[in-house]
Amino acid sequence: MTKRSVLFVCLGNICRSPTGEGVLQHLVAASPWAGAIKVDSAGTIGYHHGRPADSRMQRAAARRGIELTSRARQVQAADLERFDLVLAMDRENLADLQRLHPAPTAKVCLLSEFLDDRWPNDVPDPYYGGEDGFEYVLDMIQAACPAILAALVSDLPHDG
Repeated sequence: MTKRSVLFVCLGNICRSPTGEGVLQHLVAASPWAGAIKVDSAGTIGYHHGRPADSRMQRAAARRGIELTSRARQVQAADLERFDLVLAMDRENLADLQRLHPAPTAKVCLLSEFLDDRWPNDVPDPYYGGEDGFEYVLDMIQAACPAILAALVSDLPHDG
């Protein structure tokens, strides 16, 4: 079976991008494409390398039945060749990715391209805010993931 892959990218890989990874993995697991899609996350900086997702984000996700199990890592230029789709959480992350690899084979874009106009262009970083910021990030990512999944599997066969 043809596999597809997606990489979520934020700054430190402890709040937004592991949430994208966890939400999409949760959605894929309940779909006809379980096992056909690789989901990962990374950060544009390596400061938090090896650390789990921020505990506040883990708690917020867990309240929605989503487990965040990834460990932080820094994005590499090779990731922009290995993945089919690379989703930056904000315009700064996107610019960092474009500098890292000016001619990637992956489609590199903002996560907000999979949202309607009611949402902002950038997924806000909740790290220095309150609990409501983590909930808002989850709302935004959960709103985008069905369209992300649809784009990934648009030409994959399924038995559903």
